[in-house]
Amino acid sequence: MDEPQAVAADHNSTADTAALSGLKFSKGHGTGNDFVLVADPNGTLAVTPEQVAALCDRHRGIGGDGLIRAVPSRLLPEGQELLTRTPDAEWFMDYRNGDGSLSEMCGNGVRVFVHFLITEGLVDLPAGESLTIGTRGGAKTIVRTAAGYAVDMGPWEFIFPGEATARAMDSLVSAAGLEVARPALSVSMGNPHTVVALAELAELQATQLFTAPHVDPTPPHGTNVEFVVPSEPLVHEGVGTITMRVHERGVGETQSCGTGACAAAVAIRHWAGQGAPDVWNVQVPGGVVGVKFFLGAEGHEHVELSGPAVIVASGTLS
Repeated sequence: MDEPQAVAADHNSTADTAALSGLKFSKGHGTGNDFVLVADPNGTLAVTPEQVAALCDRHRGIGGDGLIRAVPSRLLPEGQELLTRTPDAEWFMDYRNGDGSLSEMCGNGVRVFVHFLITEGLVDLPAGESLTIGTRGGAKTIVRTAAGYAVDMGPWEFIFPGEATARAMDSLVSAAGLEVARPALSVSMGNPHTVVALAELAELQATQLFTAPHVDPTPPHGTNVEFVVPSEPLVHEGVGTITMRVHERGVGETQSCGTGACAAAVAIRHWAGQGAPDVWNVQVPGGVVGVKFFLGAEGHEHVELSGPAVIVASGTLS
């Protein structure tokens, strides 16, 4: 698992992107979580963290929460290692946060990545069929559905399992707009998340996410922080519903976070106790994603994330 690497914020966008002149790109999003996407079938594109940050700059670049490079798995060391276990993961989602730092993966980004591969003619995926791709968070299998894509995000786990089991919380989170620190539960979806439950939507709206919340203790590789309000009633016709905002490490607040939605459902389901549903709707500022729990082939519980993916524009850097 790669630890994010800090990137200086005072980059010169024009200078940083000058070497990328002529680069073909697309812009896409999944429930408002947006990305710059580039195809690199020969594995020859070298993009520096500063260039990623410049491309994702919303005022002087293309703008996005991150950059996704589509590259054959065999052309990356981490992709080659993954192919020894999952030989059908032909394409690798090389994902960078908006500040240029590496990230393990992104749930919304996976859907947009596969949609990009289809749009670019790099894969053929009719509705109902599946595709396996590589990420730094492991291989992910995606099914194309009538409404978008459903992704097997793999098994979830508590980052601090002893505390999660004994006390149903493992850390305290402070954020601007909240009067006191709140108990939280940390969940790994291949990348780290810390989930805080709030009582009311007004409290969620008052929480300020311009700066990163303070998490004590912080998971070893940093963490994304989700603030969640359970609906009242929590469950309707067998489906749980929650509303969420998120601060993503290396990005800030985003319109949606797929792995964060999964982690939020894990935490709320754990707090709800026995009888909590396996199917959830997670409302985020950018729309609604679905989360479903099911038993994986190896006996561990997996999480499926479903939702739309859209390519909104394509172009060439001047």
